[in-house]
This record gives sequence, C-alpha cells and structure tokens, in this order.
Amino acid sequence: MDSPGFTTSLLAGGVAGVTVDLVLFPLDTIKTRLQSPQGFNKAGGFRGIYAGVPSAAIGSFPNAAAFFITYEYVKWLLHTDSSPYLMPVKHMLAASAGEVIACLIRVPSEVVKQRAQVSASSTVQIFTDILYQEGIQGLYRGYKSTVLREHLKLFSLGIVFFIFKKRLIRSWQTVARGPNPAHSLFCALVLEAGSCGGFLAVSSLWSFRRCKGLYYTGEDQSGGEKCGFAAAVTTPLDVAKTRIMLAKVGSSTAGGGVLSALRGVWRTQGLPGLFAGVFPRMAAISLGGFIFLGAYDQTRSLLLELGRERP
Repeated sequence: MDSPGFTTSLLAGGVAGVTVDLVLFPLDTIKTRLQSPQGFNKAGGFRGIYAGVPSAAIGSFPNAAAFFITYEYVKWLLHTDSSPYLMPVKHMLAASAGEVIACLIRVPSEVVKQRAQVSASSTVQIFTDILYQEGIQGLYRGYKSTVLREHLKLFSLGIVFFIFKKRLIRSWQTVARGPNPAHSLFCALVLEAGSCGGFLAVSSLWSFRRCKGLYYTGEDQSGGEKCGFAAAVTTPLDVAKTRIMLAKVGSSTAGGGVLSALRGVWRTQGLPGLFAGVFPRMAAISLGGFIFLGAYDQTRSLLLELGRERP
C-alpha cells in the first residue's frame, strides 16, 4: 500500500463523501422528517430543507477518513495469498471494522444533524443543549442501531457471496477481462455497505478500479437498483435509529434499545411506520453511488496531476 497513492485516495474519498452528503442533503432531511414521531408537517415539511447541514459538513470528511483508513489498514493486515474464497470475507471484515470506527464520528454528527432537521434551533444550540442535558453520552444515542444497520448490509453481502460463490470466485479470477453479473452484484453491495458513511467501501484502489466501470460504461445498469433494494431492506433499522436520536431526554425510547424502538413504531404506526422514508432513502443511496464515484474519480485524477507537476 504505497503512501502517495493511499494519501491521494484518502483525500479523494473524503472529498467525494462530503460531496455526496451535501448534494443529497435535502433527501436526507425529507427522510428524517418522515421518520420523526411528530410527523412530516410538524417536523418542518419542505421548509428549511438544509437545516442541520453544518453538522453534516463538519462530520463528513473525518467520518469518511476514519472509515477509509480503518478499511485499508484492516484489509492490509488480512492480506495473504490464501484461497480466493476468502477474498470477499476479508473485504467484509475490513468494512465492518471501518464502520465501527467511523460511527464514533458519524453518530454525534448524526444526532445533532437530525435534531436540527426537525426543530427551529441552530446546530450550535442543539450541540450545547445535548452536552448540558446529557453529557457526551447524549451524542452517542443511537450508536448501536447505526452500527447494527451497517452490519446488516454486510450480512447481506455474505449471503450473496454464499449464493453466488462459484460465479464470484470465477469473477475474481477473471476480473481483468471485464465485468460480469456476479462481480457487478458484489460491487453494488460493497457500494451499499459503505454508502451511509460516505460511500467509502469503494474508496480503496481495488474496489474503485474494478467497480467504477459498472456505473460509468453501462455494462450493468442495475447497480443503483441493487443499492436501492438494500437501502429498503435496512429502513426499519434506520427508523429505529432516528427515533432513538430524536427521543426526549428520559423517555423510554431514548433509554431503550433497537428492539424497543421498533416495537414502539409497530404499535403506533404499523408496517408503514417501519418503512417511513424508504423512498427518499432509496433514492439517496442509489444516486449517491454515481455521485461518489464521479467525485472520487475527478478529485483523485486532479490530485495525481498536481502531484506530478511538483518538482
């Protein structure tokens, strides 16, 4: 793992993550308001669609960097010349470790952002109120549900591997000759696994070089659809995360776990409540893959060109 290439990819991945978060922020606001307990209109409707954007902007790059560094480092630690059967598992383990570390930055940013999205208070006021009323632990409300949501995506990646393992292994061995359906499916799920944290599962040179053609060349037009499907499947966990983060201090939801939050939504709103915000979430994650890869490619090319121009 060469230092210049690693640094360039790190910066490009961070810039691409910030780009995705800012461009698709309105969809995120709509999703949060649809999932909020007070309902879409009382949470703000379509007004102030960029409320909470400072928190997202501040947290996006360090969150992306944390994921990328951990993902690359763990992948490097696990690198061996073992069976190709284990290659997807290594990438899943690296992405899993990346999510755990990245969530240490993502969750505080997410808590402040989501509360700003459903209230008239400023980002600074919300941040200080959380510290005053709940302390540091208040900034980590919803950490478990966020990590669980991300690992469910990785679990779906494992299921796909075991279902299509022969085709995936054949794909790994012949990837240089061009994309095929199994490799396309794997890349789409890797994209989804890292999407909520800045789409950084593909920030590694390996993933980017092999996955970008699936979105750019038209060889497989279903990559975004697979990402959208995975986003839909994990929506109930996203709803639980939102309810926990937005719950009033001292309430049962604030102090409860993921299952408690899901049961509360089921009792009051049923199945529609568990899938609140599913369409803006699917749209954001599907579009995010395209935006991320485009921003990553352009930024990385620019940084490499600037590096070559230096004496």
